[in-house]
Amino acid sequence: MTQTTTNVDASPVPVKSPLTFLRSHMREYGILFALIAIMAFFQVATGGILLKPVNITNLILQNSYIIIMAIGMLLVIVAGHIDLSVGSVMGFVGALAAVMIVNWDIPYFLAGILCIIAGAIIGAAQGFWVAYFRIPSFIVTLAGMLVFKGLTLWLLAGQSVGPFPAQFQLIASGFIPDLLGGEEMNLFSLVIGVLVASGILILAIRNRNEAGKTGSIEEPFSFFAAKNGLIFVALIYMSFLMADFRGLPNVFIVMALLIAVYSFVTSRTTVGRRIYAIGGNEKAAMLSGINSQRLTFLTFANMGALAALAGLVFAARLNTATPKAGAGFELDVIAAVFIGGASMSGGVGTVVGAVIGAFIMGVMNNGMSILGIGIDWQQCIKGLVLLAAVIFDVMNKKKG
Repeated sequence: MTQTTTNVDASPVPVKSPLTFLRSHMREYGILFALIAIMAFFQVATGGILLKPVNITNLILQNSYIIIMAIGMLLVIVAGHIDLSVGSVMGFVGALAAVMIVNWDIPYFLAGILCIIAGAIIGAAQGFWVAYFRIPSFIVTLAGMLVFKGLTLWLLAGQSVGPFPAQFQLIASGFIPDLLGGEEMNLFSLVIGVLVASGILILAIRNRNEAGKTGSIEEPFSFFAAKNGLIFVALIYMSFLMADFRGLPNVFIVMALLIAVYSFVTSRTTVGRRIYAIGGNEKAAMLSGINSQRLTFLTFANMGALAALAGLVFAARLNTATPKAGAGFELDVIAAVFIGGASMSGGVGTVVGAVIGAFIMGVMNNGMSILGIGIDWQQCIKGLVLLAAVIFDVMNKKKG
């Protein structure tokens, strides 16, 4: 037994060659390569405008609400369902916040909490029909999309409501103050970025070492070093760019916390593993004792809460609530999750992949706008990218 343990510890690198490993994990690495290639293309095509500090900050602010909803949508899709109502729910909650804060003079903090609770109730109401009555999620959420579009028009009486208090706007437009007193650069934001990048790298190394003790390492060291080195450098570089402008946006911190929490939940908790199980094979999951109905119900309630949070961020960024808010956003959210590697049939996908997918969509939107490409062609190109991602998923399954 002692000899076996020693051999495992001494041979942490698997027999698989890097090329074989890449082929078997093309879904995971393909989206990362795609993001790098797209960013490199638009950086050259825009003459360096894409990665300017002010544009990076705008890119994050413009896509924050998409990323927030994509995290929730990932869980819904992994569980084997879909939610078409997120854009309408987002617009409805933004309208509700405007009415509560502007018209009713409710304190913005209390109004925000009530709006998130309202979003969770909306998601739970839709999840109830999907989970316990087996009505297809496509139909339930399509109905929800129409209902909440109508309720938004009714709530706002067809008019825009605003502006919001300055404190409420800080959710989407505020920046972390420089506690270190930097004159030309937000040093505090830079330090936070370096600490986060270092923490992610240390955590990755520790996880690999723990896996090495049990002999369960699958990823070649070359891939591990390249991937984590790239993430480390990218995070520090982005932190430097944003610190050179105004620092880290408040909504960026919210996004980072959500990504960290949901990555932990999906990969390290029993609840997360059970959601993947019911998406992979619901009958087998139920036979093993998993309450698929309750988990499905909770994924929709969670989606509603995150759609509400996105609605608050979007309303704060626009500084007004409009009847058309959120129109078509569900398509960008769903596209981000699928482009990020989630499977149409459920059971596959990661939070980081969904975030990368959202950034791919955001970089494409931003880059094409800078190049002056019309919205008509932008929609065509995004549609083709989504189709390519789904075709890749189907072909990858056939090879498997």
